[in-house]
Amino acid sequence: MGVPGHITTVPGLSRSQQLHKIGNGVVPQQAYAAYRLILLELIFENRLVLAA
Repeated sequence: MGVPGHITTVPGLSRSQQLHKIGNGVVPQQAYAAYRLILLELIFENRLVLAA
């Protein structure tokens, strides 16, 4: 999910609590992929011109 293994092991927290705390760990990778695809589509459709 994009979170290092040692981060998911927190002494004193149940497995359920640990998963709750890291639940959104994948969001940055998904956002990057989505924005990249949108930008590529705009560039290839010539609706977005990048400055040289």
